[in-house]
Amino acid sequence: MNIPEGLRYTRQHEWVLIDGESARIGITDLAQDALGNIVHVQLPTVGQSVSSGASVVEVESSKSVSDIYSPVSGSVVLVNESLATQPGLVNSDPYGSGWLYEVQMSYDETLEGLLTASEYRAIVS
Repeated sequence: MNIPEGLRYTRQHEWVLIDGESARIGITDLAQDALGNIVHVQLPTVGQSVSSGASVVEVESSKSVSDIYSPVSGSVVLVNESLATQPGLVNSDPYGSGWLYEVQMSYDETLEGLLTASEYRAIVS
């Protein structure tokens, strides 16, 4: 199971790459493996406000339809448009080309609830 250092994680198996006030978000290797072959991804729209803990993305796989929850609050500034025609990128490269969306975080956003790679590894091992 791949759990890269330098990212933050949630207990719901999302990852977050923090870059200043921007956060790129995706699902972990463990999550994509549990979902199975992903056949469709419903992304938020650019400009949409998202709240930490709220459902933002819907992922349809060969096994089920699952909600993906936002680990941070803010405004969506970018979505991975490649997923419209290549949803399997979430399976093949969950930490790279399979990312989901980017958020300009709220000024009052707290990142305290996010896990480090070692903390996430400890809860999923």
